[in-house]
Amino acid sequence: MAWKLAMAVAVAAVLTMGADPAPANKPLPPAPQPYLAGPMAPDTYAILPPAPLPGTARYEADRKMFLGTRSLKDTPRWALALNDDNIGLLRKDLSCALGVELTDQNAPRFGALMRRVGRDSSNLTNLPKDQFKRLRPFLVDKGPICIDPNGGIAKSFDYPSGHVTYSWTLGLILAELAPDRATDILIRARAYGESRLICGVHNMSAVESGRTNASIIVASLHGQPEFRSDMEAVRAEIAAVRKAGPAPDPAACAKETALLKSPY
Repeated sequence: MAWKLAMAVAVAAVLTMGADPAPANKPLPPAPQPYLAGPMAPDTYAILPPAPLPGTARYEADRKMFLGTRSLKDTPRWALALNDDNIGLLRKDLSCALGVELTDQNAPRFGALMRRVGRDSSNLTNLPKDQFKRLRPFLVDKGPICIDPNGGIAKSFDYPSGHVTYSWTLGLILAELAPDRATDILIRARAYGESRLICGVHNMSAVESGRTNASIIVASLHGQPEFRSDMEAVRAEIAAVRKAGPAPDPAACAKETALLKSPY
């Protein structure tokens, strides 16, 4: 066996002679810094209403909503809820509402602001989540959900919703940056949160508290001079992108608009 090992080493040496050295690993870009930290970060755990406890009216209302919306499985609204599970597509999902798709290429300042706000949203959602430890609805009652129930989702907590906190935060910010599109933007951001109900991965109270959480975050962000300065730069950037276009596909947007009106 020793001669086989020696032969393998020799062959490898021949094959790699004259080859370019392996490229060094590129350093990872620095993580975006939140706007809200230390005493500037609100105590969302203290501000939010406590998560519903078993036996209370809010708890039973959550259970009724989860069980009642399981009938939406395999409907077009269910498909939209599955799409909305991928929060990385949020900018694209808001394209019809805004009238143009924002990307890192055409709106890099907005992308940078979005990532910083994302850190704030995550930080200020994880604190109450970890304190309340509310179970997700499919762990209390049986019923289909639009993603794999055995994945990481089952190991994270329900209240408040992180998807809703981030999407409503971004919706409020975009409504301010494009006030003439505020109604459409906030309708889509509201529906994005409702997708968590329809998907079956969040309780109704988690969606409602996510919107409250987002409002806390946006109010606090406006107390930060750096955020306000960045907003003015982004405002000009988005105005230019909207002028340049192109607008999203009208037929696809009309289909989405109809879905957003679906009762549940």
